[in-house]
Amino acid sequence: MRDLSIIIVSWNVADLLAACLDSILRSDVALDDADGERPNVEIIVVDSASSDKTVAMLRERYPQVRLSAQSENVGYTRGNNLGLGLAEGRNLFLLNPDTAIIGDALQQMIAYLDAHPDVGIVGPHTHNSDGTTQSSRRRFPTLATGFFESTWLQPFAPKAMLDRYYVRDSADDATVDVDWVQGSALLARREVYEQIGGLDEGYIMFSEELDWCKRAKLAGWRVVYLGSAHITHHGGKSTEQVVARKHIHFQESKLRYYRKYHGALAAHSLRLFLLFNYAWQIVLEGAKALLGHKPAMRRERIDAYWRVLRSGLRVH
Repeated sequence: MRDLSIIIVSWNVADLLAACLDSILRSDVALDDADGERPNVEIIVVDSASSDKTVAMLRERYPQVRLSAQSENVGYTRGNNLGLGLAEGRNLFLLNPDTAIIGDALQQMIAYLDAHPDVGIVGPHTHNSDGTTQSSRRRFPTLATGFFESTWLQPFAPKAMLDRYYVRDSADDATVDVDWVQGSALLARREVYEQIGGLDEGYIMFSEELDWCKRAKLAGWRVVYLGSAHITHHGGKSTEQVVARKHIHFQESKLRYYRKYHGALAAHSLRLFLLFNYAWQIVLEGAKALLGHKPAMRRERIDAYWRVLRSGLRVH
């Protein structure tokens, strides 16, 4: 069995994907290693019907990559499950195409899992494009967190609530137990996948890693943030192409999580609050547009927010 399967779901980000693959190939891992001293790694790219040069590029420049080219956009969560189904590794690494591996991050994460058999999932120290630390570790959200985090109320949230949620009580370079880690770079041992199954495809994108880590912890596995293993994540380059759908997927995934783990009443209360939030944002953006402040940007935002309202933010 291979030591590591790297699973990348890609959609119309050929150049970023190439940079990601190059960073993997530059690292000290080997795709095939006869002496057995370095991890035996496979790279699986699930392409979600990209209309750019992705598929041709992979076939021409990266013959060592196992390509699963889809005929339709299967979405991030289903795409990862397709990759998980193909994977042969004893460790399974979900990696976004807009990332880059730094140094020996892969070896460090594999070694950590090998040394700690009760740890099921590890996430690395993630950097933004400018080198600053990206927030990629969390504790599970409370219901109160749902009404503040990523809404217009976040600036008014109790500091202790956000500090707890974002694990601000630990240094960025620390190794610390957390509740969940960001899915842009998430390493799980195969036993976790075999025990709890793949990602919940009810999440089209967003919150799927939160749910997966929740299920892993309920099954008795630890989740660890490994501050000494470094990657770069440029962030959201596929979702930037569909702004309104990004909002809808983000909020509907949030609601799915709360329905599953906090109940229907909590989810529906949060849904009404979120719809009010978008209606209020439309009012604010409209007022700013009337005052002549960046009217083109305001119209674009209003259009996106109207689409969210029309969606109704269904609770799946």
